[in-house]
Amino acid sequence: MRKAQITKPTFDHHAGRPDILGAEFMGEGTNFALFSEHAQRVELCLFDKSGANEIHRMDLPAMEGGIWFGYLPGVMPGHVYGYRVHGPYAPEEGHRFNPNKLLLDPYARELKGEIVWDDALHGYTIGEDDLSFDERDSAPFMPKGVVADPAFDWDTDRALRTRWQDTVIYEGHVRGLTMLHPDIPQDLRGTFQGLASDPIIDHLHKIGATTIELLPVHAFANDRYLVEKGLSNYWGYSTLSFFAPHARYLHTGQIREVKQAIRKFHAAGIEVILDVVFNHTCEGNELGSTLSFRGIDNASYYLLSPENPRHSFDTTGTGNTLNVAHPMVLRMVLDSLRYWVQAMHVDGFRFDLASTLGRESEGFERDGSFFNALRQDPVLAGVKLIAEPWDIGDGGYQVGGYRWPFREWNDKFRDDTRAFWRKDPGRIAAMSERLSGSPVQFNHSHRPATSSINFVAAHDGYTLWDTLSFNEKHNQANGEDNNDGHDHNLSDNMGAEGETEDEAILQARLRRAKAMLATVLLSQGVPMILAGDEFGNSQGGNNNAYCQDNEISWLDWSKIRPELVETVSALSKLRKETGLSRARFGVAQNDGPDENPVLEWLHPDGRAMGDADWEDAELRCFGLKIVFPLDPELLIVLNAGDDRQFQLPEGKWTRRLDSTVDDFGGTTTASGSVTVPWQAVHVYAR
Repeated sequence: MRKAQITKPTFDHHAGRPDILGAEFMGEGTNFALFSEHAQRVELCLFDKSGANEIHRMDLPAMEGGIWFGYLPGVMPGHVYGYRVHGPYAPEEGHRFNPNKLLLDPYARELKGEIVWDDALHGYTIGEDDLSFDERDSAPFMPKGVVADPAFDWDTDRALRTRWQDTVIYEGHVRGLTMLHPDIPQDLRGTFQGLASDPIIDHLHKIGATTIELLPVHAFANDRYLVEKGLSNYWGYSTLSFFAPHARYLHTGQIREVKQAIRKFHAAGIEVILDVVFNHTCEGNELGSTLSFRGIDNASYYLLSPENPRHSFDTTGTGNTLNVAHPMVLRMVLDSLRYWVQAMHVDGFRFDLASTLGRESEGFERDGSFFNALRQDPVLAGVKLIAEPWDIGDGGYQVGGYRWPFREWNDKFRDDTRAFWRKDPGRIAAMSERLSGSPVQFNHSHRPATSSINFVAAHDGYTLWDTLSFNEKHNQANGEDNNDGHDHNLSDNMGAEGETEDEAILQARLRRAKAMLATVLLSQGVPMILAGDEFGNSQGGNNNAYCQDNEISWLDWSKIRPELVETVSALSKLRKETGLSRARFGVAQNDGPDENPVLEWLHPDGRAMGDADWEDAELRCFGLKIVFPLDPELLIVLNAGDDRQFQLPEGKWTRRLDSTVDDFGGTTTASGSVTVPWQAVHVYAR
């Protein structure tokens, strides 16, 4: 690449700092620091503002502890840069250094450009095996780092710290939420500016959401095999950078847009949680590309096969596994998390495939170095931490296996709730577990009753409406002959596959959707609603829409079902007014001064549930009476079967909710026997 004739800056050898990794603007210049334990030499490459032309290349002048560093006076925010790292190219020893490949700084805060897929992005020669060495320059095809301006006026903004028992999570996507919203300006759709717009915030307020959980916003790769099929990486679980936001989500390209969005959400009382992917990167296995970590220090950043370090060790199904057991890789992850909390003001994180992060030499360790580091960190221990408690490796399924302060996605809640409302036989006992916070999984090790994140649908799988509309997945648009996506959906199309004009089927779907949403919001634990489920959004039966950045995945705001929105709004209000969610698990009786809620399980005949009742495969209606210390008693009745008479406990009860008729007024009093309609949830108070 031709180098422009511009005066070459000179390192100040007295000002360089190895303790601050990345490109840190210091007021009059920038400190550059990169970790590579096995490198022999590191070159800093400066580019013009377009990122197309390399104008300077110079060796970082100092190294301590594997950190290569140098301070350049006069390098200001906006400067574009990358690295070339020299060292052994010895794949059989785990080393894949190739200075022909421009490498992205793992700590880059802002990016210029996107990946343009080309064979030159590989360290070896495509068409030959990975022991070969490719000499082509990859810089024309690489995004570059940008020295970011850290200045921002946060005013009085701070993390909200909403209590877990008051939290209602809304899982959404920056583009999916905004691309089809008619009240968001077209040029802001798909960006953080559109996400934090008044229409989105007003909707979150209406449904009672306190927290928005965003699918990955870290810069990610649009994988080559998807691009070549005319598809794209929509979900974003293919991380390129753990510090920089994805450039496509920025209207101006500057990170201040993310800060502005978070500040606006906070002003509206809404927390922001990020879904983060620290278990793997976008570089794939040993046959993958060389974009950053692989070329910087493959043997440090990745887990390699202990038998043959030429090969990656994959517990994620993506080709590689980040080596968080390495202290400097662990530091990078913690630095990223602290950066997003301290510099960007996010309120917490959901960890994708979190079991991978707990893998030590003996397998998954709940007290592994990563989890213990989080628990003791004064910055991170106070924000919301959520685990996706599984990966595909041996022993990777760990629901209930994490320590406080982690909360966990609870797929047992999803499956049991779907099965119960589908009228599968013998689901009463399992449903009672989910209503009471899944104590078998979580009531141990001093964990609170808010440990379970309860959901019936998430980004991965059917939407709620599709669970009620399809018996079979319909993933043909993904280009894998409908072989992708799982088949255990516990769905029921209720009489017609997909869209229908049959009014009876539509009303049945609506009734079951309300009942399932009520189950989520009335259970102990923390409710999570997939964006669009509150109004009946469909993906046409696609249960693996990871590659569909189009109308399949974008929320269609023109097809809102107002009855569902009103139901969710009323349920959130009821949950808040009654203080339904508690930090303490329920007990059968209180013999002392403890403040645990007392739970009583009731048969429709009005008696306590007995062993035979729990084993009755045909029983589909039951009740839960909750006695709260110093608060009114509540009675929650679930009926997945036909209309059923239910004998209320003695006294007068006020009906607070009937999911079938949108009765939210709380004015109907009842005693004795009441009719609970089919596929219905009733809530009473006294």
